[in-house]
Amino acid sequence: MDTNLPVSALPRVVIVGCGFGGLRLAQKLADAPVQVVMVDRNNYHNFQPLLYQVATGALEADSIAYPIRKIFAGQQNFFYRMADVRGVLPATNTLQTSVGDIRYDYLVVATGSLTNFFGIESIEKNAMQIKSIPNALNLRSFIFQNFEQALLETDPAKKQALLNIVVVGGGPTGVEISGSLAEMRRHVLPKDYPELDLGKMQIFLVEAGSALLGPMSKASQDDAKRYMDGLDVIVRLDTAIKRYEDGKAYYSDTEFIPTENMIWAAGVNGAALPGLPDEVVTRNKRLTVNQWNQLPGQANIFAIGDVANMVTPDMPKGLPMLAPVAQQQADLLAENLPRIIQGQAPKEFNYTNKGVMAIISRSKAVVDLPKDVHFKGFLGWLTWLFIHLILLVGFRNKVVALVDWAFSYFSSDQALRLIIRPFNRRDVKDDKGKRAAEHATATAQYNPTPPAMQAPAGEARVG
Repeated sequence: MDTNLPVSALPRVVIVGCGFGGLRLAQKLADAPVQVVMVDRNNYHNFQPLLYQVATGALEADSIAYPIRKIFAGQQNFFYRMADVRGVLPATNTLQTSVGDIRYDYLVVATGSLTNFFGIESIEKNAMQIKSIPNALNLRSFIFQNFEQALLETDPAKKQALLNIVVVGGGPTGVEISGSLAEMRRHVLPKDYPELDLGKMQIFLVEAGSALLGPMSKASQDDAKRYMDGLDVIVRLDTAIKRYEDGKAYYSDTEFIPTENMIWAAGVNGAALPGLPDEVVTRNKRLTVNQWNQLPGQANIFAIGDVANMVTPDMPKGLPMLAPVAQQQADLLAENLPRIIQGQAPKEFNYTNKGVMAIISRSKAVVDLPKDVHFKGFLGWLTWLFIHLILLVGFRNKVVALVDWAFSYFSSDQALRLIIRPFNRRDVKDDKGKRAAEHATATAQYNPTPPAMQAPAGEARVG
């Protein structure tokens, strides 16, 4: 029943997911009178904000990941099981996993988010995403494979499609990877591919809204756009990609951008678990929680981080899907769980906004702090580096990242341009791409939705 977990008289807190929230909660419960069981499909904590640097060769994958068992070595009340979660049975306090059922006294859902393809099948099937380390490694391999193929291609139109890169989504992920690719085009690729006319390589950043970095200040939005222009990134605002097939990213029924490299960073859904009541699952698959991060009607089930949708007067659409939110929720829940176990009233959650930031390229970043404080450029870039270095898990990772960043800054080079595992679109999407499809299948019985319809149209090449 319990996958060989030790029997204990202590209440069992099962945490699903070792992201920012799950990691912080498990650490904070080290001295609490509970048995902590963590379930995650990966045996490592993944520092998602730096995935784009793995994808563009600035950092190696093991610089942003750290083994879960090593993080919690010595924490006597902690147990880990590597498994996929299949569903929840609230009536029997049971978590169903790929390695067996796990009984819980308290369940904390910290599953984070999945890529939202908005029901567009052609994009989900053909575009690259960047939500996991396997995704980032696949993207890195795929881009360099296409450059190698461009060297051999004699058809000018096909060669242009191999060189063009389209990034969809003008949020922090889209902006950061577009800037990194532009830096690579300027400083790295000319050395590696002198036979290619890289002046013809185009990087498009496509955003459906009217500005880049929508949640940030107007000053940051304007600065980001200006930095993108300076990097020769073609920014298309108020533009939505409607479908992607045959190397063509359509933004209308007939107009398209030719590209074999489309990176989808346009949105995310919460990674809700099958079996939870329909009424707590929101439109974007996040879980409705109250001011104690508790699911309504479920006294012993909680959600924190990206998957949790906590509505406040200041945030009527829910708190933002940011690491500081997850960590602050974890901090309070670690304090509240012992109170709840002892029959005391839990404390309410109040989010403290510590600011948001985005890096565009070397020496260029934008930072928004509370009370309308905004700064940019080199100071913003140093701030971004410092904060991300502090948040990385493990001393080795901090040192390796700092050395790699210093090398890249002073040499204008990125050494990790390796095609270690060639990627083919026909391969099954791994990790969260594959898991998203499995998740959709598993939840169909709870939230059936009709398949999206796409009507083919004529074509007009643009770009």
